[in-house]
Amino acid sequence: MSWRTELILGLVLLSVVPFEAKNVLLLLADDGGFEMGAYRNRIVQTPFLDALAKESLIFNNAYASVSSCSPSRAAILTGMPEHQNGQYGLHNGVHNFNSLPKIRSISSILGKAGIRTGLVGKKHVGPDEAYRFDYERTEKQYPINQVGRNITQIKLFVREFLQQSASNSNESFFLMVSFHDPHRCGRITPQYGNFCERWGSGEEGMGLIPDWHPIYYVWDEIDLPYYVPDTQPARYDLAAQYTTISRLDQGVGLVLKELSDAGLAESTLVVYTSDNGPPMPAARTNLYDPGMAEPMFIRSPNKGSRRNEVTYSMTSHLDLVPTILEWFNLSHPQPTSLTGRSLLPLLLQEPPNQADDAVFASQTFHEITMTYPMRAIRTKRYKLIHNLNYQLSFPIDQDFYVSPTFQDILNRTLAKQPLPWYKTLRSYYQRPEWELYDLKMDPTESRNLFGKNSMKDTFEKLSGRLQKWLEMTNDPFRCYPDGVLQDTGEYLNNPTCLPLGH
Repeated sequence: MSWRTELILGLVLLSVVPFEAKNVLLLLADDGGFEMGAYRNRIVQTPFLDALAKESLIFNNAYASVSSCSPSRAAILTGMPEHQNGQYGLHNGVHNFNSLPKIRSISSILGKAGIRTGLVGKKHVGPDEAYRFDYERTEKQYPINQVGRNITQIKLFVREFLQQSASNSNESFFLMVSFHDPHRCGRITPQYGNFCERWGSGEEGMGLIPDWHPIYYVWDEIDLPYYVPDTQPARYDLAAQYTTISRLDQGVGLVLKELSDAGLAESTLVVYTSDNGPPMPAARTNLYDPGMAEPMFIRSPNKGSRRNEVTYSMTSHLDLVPTILEWFNLSHPQPTSLTGRSLLPLLLQEPPNQADDAVFASQTFHEITMTYPMRAIRTKRYKLIHNLNYQLSFPIDQDFYVSPTFQDILNRTLAKQPLPWYKTLRSYYQRPEWELYDLKMDPTESRNLFGKNSMKDTFEKLSGRLQKWLEMTNDPFRCYPDGVLQDTGEYLNNPTCLPLGH
């Protein structure tokens, strides 16, 4: 019996003896990585996240389906990859990407079922009619730092939502708290520090967040991940990031305390994850593991649920919508549009270890000028990336381009100085069409095995599975770069890839 068969049987059992479903709290970090004690970082102090992890099932193979803010949030809220839901790039400012008009998010599905929905913090998706919540306190109404980094204000908004929900004890709720930490501060407000680590600190001119107790880190004691250059500017950058991770951690603690004080902790499924990887080289906007791999915990209030345990099951952000719907005993109005699976069975039992389990990823833009479509499949052993615009240079987003880390990479390269990094700037910019990695032997994705005779069968299997997923999710780029998708006229009911120039 396969593990997927067992999962199906598990779902049948759940329909006979259902979870005592009530509420869902989704906690989302912004560009957060694995900088916490629960994932063996011994430097950054994250006592509240670590405490949550001890009460949760910890996911060691959780992945985003896209490594970009708005597209990832849309994927989390729809259960569909960016090329399927239409949110290809950033929603804010001149970028103005939106999901397709007919897309229905989890908030609209739950709202129609009579479940109260709320969003506190960064929204960053559109159109509003597709992502409308009953209660919204976002950048649409307030400055982004006030709703995303001011953890005192976040606490008060959460309290207000929970008090309103408590007025009707028979009403279930879905609340998403979307922090803006540890996102970079950007070019507009550099006075607050690279990661807004000074904003709200109580320093002169920085304002004060009453509930935040800033923690500062020494640059030469940073736990440096392999994908970040071992340079002083990069270490200073990470030290600033650590401070904002501590602010995020304290914010998580405040939100969980509000949930507990309201008497709702024992009826609420709590999920913690991040939208994509950190704003560092090879991470955010990349489909390498630093960009795709995400922290994730799920705490279930039900008896028998796994706590302080680790699952190695391959898991995607696309699994969250099926999980939430199953928790509320609801079905999706278009179930065939989803390729994810409910994670509720994992909360009870680990499935058999299957080496062929896979997650998929799709990235097309970030900013409006960053056209660089990539598609990927990752199993426990292998990663295959298809760079569709491989003849172009890989684009660098604005926040990262002006960062101390990237400017140091750029300056050292131009000056032909030694660069203590596992890549060169040239290899980072110029990528081949296909990248194939054996993650068991090469976890840093440094040795591309595409084209090797010994990997021919592996490539054929992975590329075939990737193409099948792209067809299932109706990717309009699935014929690119060697062909064009024809889906009109005589091909209306039979979309076909035709050679260029046909």
